[in-house]
Amino acid sequence: MTMLALALITLVLHGALTGLFYAFSMSVMPGLNTLDPARAEEAMRGINRKILNPWLYLVFLGSPVAALVAGFVASSVWFFAAAAVNFVGSFLVTMVINVPMNNAVDAGTMSWKEYSPRWTAFNTLRTVACAAGLVLVGIGLTAL
Repeated sequence: MTMLALALITLVLHGALTGLFYAFSMSVMPGLNTLDPARAEEAMRGINRKILNPWLYLVFLGSPVAALVAGFVASSVWFFAAAAVNFVGSFLVTMVINVPMNNAVDAGTMSWKEYSPRWTAFNTLRTVACAAGLVLVGIGLTAL
């Protein structure tokens, strides 16, 4: 695989993940907030079950891995920076904050009123981090 192809794949993965998180903060969560809290919780439980699929894993795990590989292949600090920003701002935030909150809503131990604003705030942080990673990949691409 050429470096250009690897860099473009990395760019697409970062763009897809940024778009996924953006869509949740800007449309999915506000839409769910228009529902009765019990219905919103039920809908979110369904979303959380269905989102766990190979396409999510490809984008979610593939973004930082592709950036890291591109950083090694191109000897580029831009790709390493993208991998780091994505790992901390997307992967760690997801695993430490968003997933435990999803589990709490699934178990019925967290109310929608508690869940929605906090989850959305951290999701927006993931969006910003992924967008920053996308910009870093773009800079790395132009530096090839």
